[in-house]
Amino acid sequence: MKKLSIFSFMLFVFFMMTNIRTAMGSEGYAGIETCKGCHDDKADGFNRSMHGKLENTRTPAAKEGCESCHGSGVAHANEGGGKGVGGIFSFDKKVDANSKSSKCLSCHEETTHLAFWDNGRHKSAGISCDNCHSIHGGGEKNLKAAQPELCFGCHKNIKVMVNKQSHHPIKEGRMSCTSCHNPHGGFGEKMIKADSVNDLCYECHTEKRGPFRFEHPPVVENCLNCHQVHGSNHNYMLVRKPPQLCQSCHDSSVFGAHTMPMYNSRDSFKGDDGDKVRFVSRSCMNCHTNIHGSNSIEDKSFRR
Repeated sequence: MKKLSIFSFMLFVFFMMTNIRTAMGSEGYAGIETCKGCHDDKADGFNRSMHGKLENTRTPAAKEGCESCHGSGVAHANEGGGKGVGGIFSFDKKVDANSKSSKCLSCHEETTHLAFWDNGRHKSAGISCDNCHSIHGGGEKNLKAAQPELCFGCHKNIKVMVNKQSHHPIKEGRMSCTSCHNPHGGFGEKMIKADSVNDLCYECHTEKRGPFRFEHPPVVENCLNCHQVHGSNHNYMLVRKPPQLCQSCHDSSVFGAHTMPMYNSRDSFKGDDGDKVRFVSRSCMNCHTNIHGSNSIEDKSFRR
């Protein structure tokens, strides 16, 4: 009977220690409850975040809680707290970006969307994970703000373009910055989610892909030859207004009098009816409607 009592007592102690590990900390760790004594505001956000989900065995909450990222807090607590006291790791702005990111990568490095972090522009620019993400909780994916405002915090020049009259529907919420870019890195230029700009554009604008019987060389080369992808004050997000855009390639020295320079624009209305449409409405595209390519059997000038 005595042996049974000792066994029962040991079993009780084992289960108690297992259940209160998070609250009191395991050997060498102070535990979440100790941290909450001073950092109750952080702990509250942490409990609501992805990091605070106990049911997921990969989260900090299921391991050593706060100390999974900050390191053991025993010495920190015993010495009265404070940034860096007791060897505690702080995600302070003065801490090296690579050191902060390495803490996150110790868990997230194997995830698919971070496979190319080392090749990304953000890492080379000294951006760390906590510039965009809050480790103690936040919105979707622990982001500090919703897109596109999160990205606009640094990319103010892009914000200006998106606010122009012709733009992709980013402000309207029909797409976001990450619809085209991978902020965690990639092999594409500007961290785009495709091997080339054209391949990315064709994912939505499939009717422009072709192949066509007659192809327009600047279209095949790069959509950005004619379009400003983030926004423009010209229709269709064009980099220049027609006919100036067309005449940047199709000048009169190569294509003859049919492509008249702008200083003759007023005189063009004195000619035949064909001249009158060159500088109104869609300009050159009043006639050359299939500007991205044509499958016409007889006409290779992209006319309707």
